[in-house]
Amino acid sequence: MAGDLTIDTERLELREFCRDDWESVHEYAVDPEVYHYMPWGPNSEDETRAFIERAIASRHRNPRLHFELAVTVREHGRLIGGAGIRVADEGFRAADMGYCLRRDAWADGFATEAAAGLIGFGFKRLGLHRIWATCDARNTRSARVLEKVGMKLEGTMRDDTWLRGQWRSSRLYSILESESSPRGTRDQVDSGRAPLDEDRR
Repeated sequence: MAGDLTIDTERLELREFCRDDWESVHEYAVDPEVYHYMPWGPNSEDETRAFIERAIASRHRNPRLHFELAVTVREHGRLIGGAGIRVADEGFRAADMGYCLRRDAWADGFATEAAAGLIGFGFKRLGLHRIWATCDARNTRSARVLEKVGMKLEGTMRDDTWLRGQWRSSRLYSILESESSPRGTRDQVDSGRAPLDEDRR
Protein backbone atom coordinates (compact mmCIF):
# COMPACT_ATOMS: atom_id res chain seq x y z
CA MET A 1 0.00 0.00 0.00
CA ALA A 2 1.80 3.09 -1.24
CA GLY A 3 1.12 6.80 -1.35
CA ASP A 4 0.61 9.65 1.09
CA LEU A 5 -2.83 9.10 2.52
CA THR A 6 -5.47 11.70 3.29
CA ILE A 7 -8.98 11.13 4.58
CA ASP A 8 -11.29 14.06 3.97
CA THR A 9 -14.48 14.60 5.95
CA GLU A 10 -16.86 17.55 5.95
CA ARG A 11 -14.54 19.79 7.99
CA LEU A 12 -11.38 17.77 8.56
CA GLU A 13 -8.42 16.37 6.72
CA LEU A 14 -6.66 13.41 8.28
CA ARG A 15 -3.20 13.43 6.73
CA GLU A 16 0.24 11.92 7.21
CA PHE A 17 2.34 13.36 10.03
CA CYS A 18 5.50 15.27 9.11
CA ARG A 19 8.44 16.17 11.34
CA ASP A 20 7.37 19.81 11.55
CA ASP A 21 4.20 18.70 13.35
CA TRP A 22 5.99 17.74 16.54
CA GLU A 23 5.52 21.08 18.33
CA SER A 24 1.76 21.11 17.65
CA VAL A 25 1.49 17.54 18.89
CA HIS A 26 3.59 18.30 21.94
CA GLU A 27 1.25 21.11 22.98
CA TYR A 28 -1.55 18.64 23.69
CA ALA A 29 0.74 15.77 24.72
CA VAL A 30 1.68 17.70 27.88
CA ASP A 31 -1.85 18.86 28.73
CA PRO A 32 -3.08 16.92 31.81
CA GLU A 33 -6.70 17.23 30.66
CA VAL A 34 -5.83 15.60 27.32
CA TYR A 35 -3.67 12.71 28.54
CA HIS A 36 -5.70 12.03 31.68
CA TYR A 37 -7.32 8.88 30.25
CA MET A 38 -4.51 8.02 27.84
CA PRO A 39 -1.88 5.28 28.35
CA TRP A 40 0.83 7.88 27.63
CA GLY A 41 1.74 11.33 28.87
CA PRO A 42 2.93 13.72 29.86
CA ASN A 43 5.37 13.40 26.98
CA SER A 44 8.92 14.61 26.98
CA GLU A 45 9.99 16.36 23.79
CA ASP A 46 11.97 13.24 22.85
CA GLU A 47 8.88 11.05 23.30
CA THR A 48 6.79 13.30 21.07
CA ARG A 49 9.49 13.35 18.39
CA ALA A 50 9.76 9.55 18.62
CA PHE A 51 6.00 9.23 18.09
CA ILE A 52 6.25 11.35 14.94
CA GLU A 53 9.16 9.24 13.68
CA ARG A 54 7.20 6.01 14.24
CA ALA A 55 4.22 7.45 12.36
CA ILE A 56 6.44 8.44 9.44
CA ALA A 57 8.21 5.06 9.39
CA SER A 58 4.93 3.13 9.38
CA ARG A 59 3.91 4.42 5.98
CA HIS A 60 6.97 2.90 4.32
CA ARG A 61 6.21 -0.63 5.50
CA ASN A 62 4.79 -3.16 3.08
CA PRO A 63 2.18 -4.23 3.81
CA ARG A 64 1.26 -1.12 5.72
CA LEU A 65 -0.73 -2.05 8.80
CA HIS A 66 -0.58 1.09 10.95
CA PHE A 67 -2.08 4.44 9.91
CA GLU A 68 -1.31 7.20 12.41
CA LEU A 69 -2.64 10.46 10.99
CA ALA A 70 -2.68 14.13 11.93
CA VAL A 71 -6.17 15.59 12.35
CA THR A 72 -6.33 19.04 10.75
CA VAL A 73 -9.14 21.51 10.11
CA ARG A 74 -9.37 21.84 6.34
CA GLU A 75 -10.51 25.49 6.45
CA HIS A 76 -7.17 26.71 7.83
CA GLY A 77 -4.95 23.61 8.12
CA ARG A 78 -4.49 23.80 11.90
CA LEU A 79 -3.43 20.52 13.52
CA ILE A 80 -5.86 19.72 16.33
CA GLY A 81 -4.95 16.13 17.18
CA GLY A 82 -4.18 12.67 15.97
CA ALA A 83 -6.19 9.62 14.91
CA GLY A 84 -5.12 6.15 13.93
CA ILE A 85 -6.27 2.75 12.79
CA ARG A 86 -4.06 -0.31 13.24
CA VAL A 87 -4.63 -3.65 11.53
CA ALA A 88 -4.12 -6.35 14.12
CA ASP A 89 -4.76 -9.38 11.92
CA GLU A 90 -4.96 -9.34 8.13
CA GLY A 91 -6.52 -12.80 8.01
CA PHE A 92 -9.40 -11.83 10.25
CA ARG A 93 -9.67 -8.36 8.66
CA ALA A 94 -9.73 -6.70 12.07
CA ALA A 95 -8.27 -3.43 13.39
CA ASP A 96 -8.43 -1.12 16.36
CA MET A 97 -8.75 2.64 16.17
CA GLY A 98 -8.22 5.63 18.42
CA TYR A 99 -8.11 9.43 18.45
CA CYS A 100 -6.92 12.31 20.61
CA LEU A 101 -7.71 16.01 20.22
CA ARG A 102 -6.32 19.10 21.88
CA ARG A 103 -8.59 20.55 24.54
CA ASP A 104 -9.71 23.65 22.63
CA ALA A 105 -11.02 21.38 19.84
CA TRP A 106 -13.38 19.48 22.15
CA ALA A 107 -17.17 19.81 22.01
CA ASP A 108 -17.25 20.74 18.31
CA GLY A 109 -17.96 17.27 16.94
CA PHE A 110 -14.44 16.91 15.56
CA ALA A 111 -13.73 13.65 17.41
CA THR A 112 -16.92 12.09 16.05
CA GLU A 113 -16.06 13.27 12.54
CA ALA A 114 -12.51 11.91 12.74
CA ALA A 115 -13.72 8.57 14.12
CA ALA A 116 -16.31 8.26 11.35
CA GLY A 117 -13.59 9.00 8.79
CA LEU A 118 -11.41 6.22 10.17
CA ILE A 119 -14.30 3.76 10.10
CA GLY A 120 -15.13 4.63 6.50
CA PHE A 121 -11.50 4.23 5.50
CA GLY A 122 -11.20 0.92 7.34
CA PHE A 123 -14.19 -0.66 5.70
CA LYS A 124 -14.05 0.92 2.23
CA ARG A 125 -10.32 1.00 1.59
CA LEU A 126 -8.76 -1.60 3.88
CA GLY A 127 -11.53 -4.16 3.41
CA LEU A 128 -11.93 -4.73 7.13
CA HIS A 129 -14.68 -6.81 8.68
CA ARG A 130 -14.44 -5.53 12.28
CA ILE A 131 -13.10 -2.37 13.90
CA TRP A 132 -12.87 -1.98 17.66
CA ALA A 133 -11.88 0.70 20.13
CA THR A 134 -11.45 0.96 23.87
CA CYS A 135 -11.80 3.86 26.27
CA ASP A 136 -11.32 4.30 29.98
CA ALA A 137 -14.54 3.23 31.70
CA ARG A 138 -14.71 6.70 33.30
CA ASN A 139 -14.32 8.56 30.00
CA THR A 140 -17.96 9.23 29.19
CA ARG A 141 -17.13 11.76 26.45
CA SER A 142 -15.15 9.23 24.45
CA ALA A 143 -17.83 6.59 25.02
CA ARG A 144 -20.41 8.96 23.50
CA VAL A 145 -18.21 9.51 20.45
CA LEU A 146 -17.93 5.77 19.84
CA GLU A 147 -21.67 5.33 20.22
CA LYS A 148 -22.39 8.23 17.84
CA VAL A 149 -20.36 6.57 15.06
CA GLY A 150 -22.37 3.37 15.41
CA MET A 151 -20.12 1.29 17.63
CA LYS A 152 -21.70 -1.14 20.05
CA LEU A 153 -20.57 -1.76 23.61
CA GLU A 154 -19.29 -5.31 23.94
CA GLY A 155 -18.47 -5.09 27.62
CA THR A 156 -16.09 -3.81 30.26
CA MET A 157 -12.62 -5.26 30.72
CA ARG A 158 -12.08 -4.96 34.45
CA ASP A 159 -8.71 -3.68 35.71
CA ASP A 160 -7.04 -4.44 32.37
CA THR A 161 -4.46 -1.63 32.47
CA TRP A 162 -2.07 -0.41 35.18
CA LEU A 163 -1.92 3.33 34.66
CA ARG A 164 -0.29 6.00 36.84
CA GLY A 165 -0.31 3.93 39.97
CA GLN A 166 -3.77 2.42 39.73
CA TRP A 167 -5.75 -0.17 37.79
CA ARG A 168 -7.93 1.05 34.97
CA SER A 169 -10.99 -0.67 33.53
CA SER A 170 -11.76 -0.24 29.82
CA ARG A 171 -14.94 -0.31 27.81
CA LEU A 172 -14.70 -2.27 24.58
CA TYR A 173 -16.67 -1.08 21.55
CA SER A 174 -16.85 -2.50 18.04
CA ILE A 175 -18.54 -2.10 14.69
CA LEU A 176 -18.89 -4.62 11.86
CA GLU A 177 -18.75 -3.88 8.15
CA SER A 178 -22.43 -4.83 7.82
CA GLU A 179 -23.36 -2.23 10.45
CA SER A 180 -21.55 0.71 8.87
CA SER A 181 -23.05 3.35 6.62
CA PRO A 182 -21.46 5.89 4.23
CA ARG A 183 -20.54 9.12 6.01
CA GLY A 184 -19.28 11.22 3.13
CA THR A 185 -15.54 10.64 3.46
CA ARG A 186 -13.25 10.82 0.48
CA ASP A 187 -10.08 8.76 0.88
CA GLN A 188 -7.20 9.87 -1.34
CA VAL A 189 -3.57 9.17 -2.05
CA ASP A 190 -0.90 11.36 -3.56
CA SER A 191 -1.52 11.27 -7.32
CA GLY A 192 2.15 10.62 -7.98
CA ARG A 193 2.13 7.27 -6.18
CA ALA A 194 0.43 3.93 -6.62
CA PRO A 195 -3.22 3.87 -5.46
CA LEU A 196 -4.36 1.95 -2.43
CA ASP A 197 -5.27 -1.67 -3.14
CA GLU A 198 -9.06 -1.60 -3.43
CA ASP A 199 -9.33 -5.40 -3.46
CA ARG A 200 -7.33 -6.12 -0.33
CA ARG A 201 -9.21 -8.47 2.03
